[in-house]
Amino acid sequence: MFSWLGTDDRRKKEPEVFQTVSEGLKKLYKTKLLPLEESYKFHEFHSPALEDADFDNKPMVLLVGQYSTGKTSFIRYLLEQDFPGMRIGPEPTTDSFIAVMHGDTEGVIPGNALVVDPKKPFRKLNAFGNAFLNRFVCAQLSNPVLESISVIDTPGILSGEKQRISRGYDFAAVLEWFAERVDRIILLFDAHKLDISDEFSEVIKALKNHEDKIRVVLNKADQIETQQLMRVYGALMWSLGKIVNTPEVIRVYIGSFWSHPLLIPDNRKLFEAEEQDLFKDIQSLPRNAALRKLNDLIKRARLAKVHAYIISSLKKEMPSVFGKENKKKELIGSLGDIYKRIEREHQISPGDFPNLKKMQDQLQGQDLTKFQPLKPKLLEAVDDMLANDIASLMVLVRQEETQRPNPVVKGGAFDGTLDGPFGHGYGEGAGEGIDEAEWHHL
Repeated sequence: MFSWLGTDDRRKKEPEVFQTVSEGLKKLYKTKLLPLEESYKFHEFHSPALEDADFDNKPMVLLVGQYSTGKTSFIRYLLEQDFPGMRIGPEPTTDSFIAVMHGDTEGVIPGNALVVDPKKPFRKLNAFGNAFLNRFVCAQLSNPVLESISVIDTPGILSGEKQRISRGYDFAAVLEWFAERVDRIILLFDAHKLDISDEFSEVIKALKNHEDKIRVVLNKADQIETQQLMRVYGALMWSLGKIVNTPEVIRVYIGSFWSHPLLIPDNRKLFEAEEQDLFKDIQSLPRNAALRKLNDLIKRARLAKVHAYIISSLKKEMPSVFGKENKKKELIGSLGDIYKRIEREHQISPGDFPNLKKMQDQLQGQDLTKFQPLKPKLLEAVDDMLANDIASLMVLVRQEETQRPNPVVKGGAFDGTLDGPFGHGYGEGAGEGIDEAEWHHL
């Protein structure tokens, strides 16, 4: 009669068996990680709960850059087609987040309708309110490139305090939300005007912990001479080194990503080689999508564990009757020491902890007495997930990769990246002058 008791107990020791990676990730998240997140208010502090669409959606590429660095032109270049709601100009033109996705009918879906669609991975963006949703749209069109990936265009980052205040929503927080969920973040810089505004460096700092997803493109590089290009490249690397704290050098792709003739064609070979490298990187996204989702779930689980330790430590220190407010102030002030203690007690790396200042600000509005004490069972479930289930999912990821035909992004500018219009020898011999307007009328 109670035979299920024994089997249930036995199953806990053995990793779960799943048919597909995304099904496995969904189940692990809901059964093992979500209870821990809910118990310690993880969603109020860090990021909203994940939904099925987050595990099922296509790989996404997020484009970030100051205004007029060529973000929208870059998307147009990839798709070789205009998309609905597209505006290009030298002034700040894109003032919205535009998710460019595949759809059979061409059109624009406004933000408020997007966040209620369970098939799209944007439902949790409603937390950023109407000021943001009025600036968020989805452009749908039937394009072969979009069958494998989706691209997100962002408003040009402005310099100056005024524009930052008048956005009406937390721009850096929205970008951070996207950064957690996308597969590739492309930072675009204009070789012509390389200043990195305060808001831009704030944004790059908000992308911390996602450095592995970041690629940098130095765009419009055909507008300057080789000697100046070397200097600009050096200056860019120096500026990035101060903002992005990684031991490795960030990969920078140099080129001119739009379909116009090169202004100064001296570096054509270099631009073609760089473009091929960048396209190969983007083309690999569908193949590595499952691995990326797995990796992001591990990152999230580690943060959720640390968060649980922090919240339960604060709860433990709170008096049950008198002096709550004073104790709260004192605890928030000494949060750095609490971090150090948790780090020692549980052997956690300092890099896994949330930003101290941000955490202190968020704690101000919380009632610390309502926090939960430490629940070892919830933490054990997450540890079990990290130790056993993730390992069995890794095997499944490899199997899925070998069984599926090689999935790469096709269509648009990706067709013929090796031997088509972007191959070596383009613009030479019979194709000499191919970029010039008269050439097409012969």
